Amino acid sequence: MARIVILGAGVMGSAMTLPAAHAGNSISLVGTHLDEEIVASVASTGHHPRLNVTLPAAVVAYPWTGFVDAMSDRPDLLVLGVSSAGVPWAIDRIAESVTSPVPILMVTKGLAARDDGIDILPHVVAREIQRRTALSMPVMAVGGPCIAGELAAQRDTSVMVAGHDADSIAAASRLLRAPFYHARASSDLAGVEICAAFKNFYTLAVGAPVGLLERDNKAPNGALMHNLASSLFSQSLQEMAILVEALGGKIATVRGLAGSGDLYVTCQAGRNGRMGRLLGCGLRYSVAKRDHMSSDTVEGAQLALDLGPTLERMMSRGKLPRDRLPLTAAIVEAICHDAPLVLSFDSFHRG
Repeated sequence: MARIVILGAGVMGSAMTLPAAHAGNSISLVGTHLDEEIVASVASTGHHPRLNVTLPAAVVAYPWTGFVDAMSDRPDLLVLGVSSAGVPWAIDRIAESVTSPVPILMVTKGLAARDDGIDILPHVVAREIQRRTALSMPVMAVGGPCIAGELAAQRDTSVMVAGHDADSIAAASRLLRAPFYHARASSDLAGVEICAAFKNFYTLAVGAPVGLLERDNKAPNGALMHNLASSLFSQSLQEMAILVEALGGKIATVRGLAGSGDLYVTCQAGRNGRMGRLLGCGLRYSVAKRDHMSSDTVEGAQLALDLGPTLERMMSRGKLPRDRLPLTAAIVEAICHDAPLVLSFDSFHRG
């Protein structure tokens, strides 16, 4: 029986216990300091209050203070399920806990700004752990359309497991093998991670027609704005492909599960689409966030705030083609500069 440690007891980290348990592993689910209520519930009854499911009997829940103990008998896989904001905290915990290399699989999504560009989180984690511990650890990532509640209900889910080492990818996929969890291997770690982060960003735009419809009302014949939403979806994929290629990924990844698949499922519901609706209604981002979503983490908007200045610098320096990224520029302008979201179709679909 293999051992898996999952750091982060939120919905996605906890949902990963379902395929992991089905594959016959023992699982230590370690919460962060924000997961104390969840950990207490799982430890006492097995019930996860946010997923509203009972986790498998193979799962043992620990508070974050138990992470060192969970890692003491070297696990076969460490799944990192904290938020992107929690990655530095997770690196601290890993660095103080490991004495030999442990494969890491990240379900955390996000990117990191650098002075001269953008970095993917698996590279940040691997580099920082090696700097602190002198250990070289394979850091992989999961991408693709995976709603945590559906995975927890054991609905069929197809994902990409991406990394630089084929053997590590194969081993991690075996540890998560289940009839309802279908993992495909990818060597395009950069492409998968860029798609995973930017799908939230572009959903802000794809969600805007819902707000535009509320503002302008239905047409006399009852027509909606599906044509507009579809056009924005297409433009999002086109610009995502430009970003992926410019940042070292493969365009083919955008056409698959990690790109079009994940963007599609993200556009169906969620916080990013709700913010897009508010922007479509004509609200400035600051007003929409303050008055309607003050307690929500809107991942796409946070990505814009984190990377917007870097994207603008890369465009001004010619590292990114501004004329081919009009929707990207419009979203950055709306979020970072609190301007109206302007959808200029004269600039779309130009190649």
